[in-house]
Amino acid sequence: MSRSCRLHLSLVTQGSAFALLCLLLGTLEIDALNLTLNNSHNATCLHAQWQMNFTIDYETVNHGLKNVTIQVPSNASYSGSDCGTNDNVSQIKVQFGSGFFWNVNFTRENSAYFIDIISFSYDTSDNDTFPDAKEKGKVSTSFEVNTIGVPLDEFFRCRSVMTVTEGNVTHNYWDILVQAFIQNNTVSTKEFTCDEDESIVSTTTLTTVPVPTSKPIPKERPHPGTYSVKNGSAICLLATMGLQLNITKDKVTSLLNINPNTTDYGGKCLKESATFWLNDSNEHLEFLFAIKNGNRFYLKGVNVSLTFVNSSDFVAANNNLNCWDAPIGSSYMCNKEDTIAVSDTFQINTFDLRVQPFNVVEGKYSTAQECSLDDDSILIPVIVGAGLAGLILIIVVAYIIGRRKSYAGYQTL
Repeated sequence: MSRSCRLHLSLVTQGSAFALLCLLLGTLEIDALNLTLNNSHNATCLHAQWQMNFTIDYETVNHGLKNVTIQVPSNASYSGSDCGTNDNVSQIKVQFGSGFFWNVNFTRENSAYFIDIISFSYDTSDNDTFPDAKEKGKVSTSFEVNTIGVPLDEFFRCRSVMTVTEGNVTHNYWDILVQAFIQNNTVSTKEFTCDEDESIVSTTTLTTVPVPTSKPIPKERPHPGTYSVKNGSAICLLATMGLQLNITKDKVTSLLNINPNTTDYGGKCLKESATFWLNDSNEHLEFLFAIKNGNRFYLKGVNVSLTFVNSSDFVAANNNLNCWDAPIGSSYMCNKEDTIAVSDTFQINTFDLRVQPFNVVEGKYSTAQECSLDDDSILIPVIVGAGLAGLILIIVVAYIIGRRKSYAGYQTL
């Protein structure tokens, strides 16, 4: 059975009109949705944890387009969710906000279960969410997800973000853990992982340098790459950086320099978040940018998935960072080596860094806010202070020596 993570849209129009991007743990962080259902015998029959949001485009009365990103709160209602029977359809229903409804169906076939159909509806009559909407009323969308067959004794896991555009709605799903038609009242410990989490392409030019201690040996400075992400025809994100990955696995530390000449890249720009990812044959690295206080951006999350030569996997993620802080409309720059501590076993060393994930004008960087490591102005008071301290020390020593000589001149012969 194929373990493909492809999604098929049930569109009236022709072909595959959607994009599936798999980024590890991306977009804005919110509390994970969590649901456990019991059947009529009070036995657990479905368990799910996941995160999702939606970006909706709509036309205004002035014929201009606007979009709004809908975050799903953790206190959403699951009313109507049902386990079904062993041979029937089970479903999760989520209701939240002013007229938002989301539904996913699961079906069973022999010894496997399938994520079948996902539907989402919203109401543009809500003026707070859809101000100036030209068309008022309920809008419904749905698409089929019919190629993921999971064995009944395993749970489905996909940390990567799956992005599907259906009509005017862009769906983002990530951190998925789900098991339908649970057997024997016990959630399985066996994991069925989506392809996007397991591997990305093949062939590599990255070099692993293992050492027998927890401290990595020095490695040459990585060559910086220059990247840009487009929203339509306009550039919405710029990044220039040299990246060195510092990984500790089984008490062995390795250093990986990312080669921009052999690395694919991409991303996505949303209203209040942006993602930028790098793919090489054995690595998948993602950066998540977010907006805070409405006027500043920062690096909120970093996620990595690595496959080594011996086929073992390494995964690390942190969506609670607060790095690369700068005003919206400017860029962030740090030329000197800096380190992002993602976890106890994974760090990123950056060189010649400059990023601008929002408000890029004419495809060029705006004025940069420099990191403290590049700010040499702090050296001036340090140097002056050190000089004054040295001068005071010389005066004190000279005074002490002078006093000793004066006392020596009055000694009794």
